[in-house]
Amino acid sequence: MPTVGIEITALLAFGGVGGIAVGFAAKDLLANFFGGLMIYLDRPFALGDWIRSPDREIEGTVERIGWRLTVVRTFDKRPLYIPNSVFNTLALENPSRMSNRRIKENIGIRYSDSDKMEAIVKDVKAMLQSHEEIDQKQTLIVNFLSYGPSSLDFFIYTFTKTTNWIRFHEIKQDVLLKIVGIVHSHQADFAFPTTTLDGIDGLLVKSAIREEP
Repeated sequence: MPTVGIEITALLAFGGVGGIAVGFAAKDLLANFFGGLMIYLDRPFALGDWIRSPDREIEGTVERIGWRLTVVRTFDKRPLYIPNSVFNTLALENPSRMSNRRIKENIGIRYSDSDKMEAIVKDVKAMLQSHEEIDQKQTLIVNFLSYGPSSLDFFIYTFTKTTNWIRFHEIKQDVLLKIVGIVHSHQADFAFPTTTLDGIDGLLVKSAIREEP
């Protein structure tokens, strides 16, 4: 090549610089390719799965998985185009693979119904233990929880058999309505914050917030 006037040193230098430029240009392409390969091998999600990330604002249904990017359809029907390399460093949840859904609620009754708390808790627990949609193999707790500012609070902690989001809310509604019936069956009622005014020596003094008798 030098005999025909081509300087081989300049050519090698040009090739080296060109290789570096191509390497930088291909870096993201290769990262996305290997990210797609890891998705294919590890299978953290599949088409149709509902995924979300606590690290970034990513939540929706997986619509397409490509070698370069994954398309997620958000719940307001916007498409998100996510480079596959993102999934290499992202903490990801897949609610579609839940085994159960949890019902966790705090419920307050009036202080004047304190003598009925034990019976109410007992009946609510019996209701959950006999409910056909509650998974009895999972944790089930019903207990008096705390003295609230205007209520005596107990809580329920249990799991449904279904993971379907719509069916879960139907079951949760049924459970909560049954609790309303149990509380009222004991001639008790639910508490809410109120303000009571007490008269002392002809003066009205605003008392601390507490439940209505």
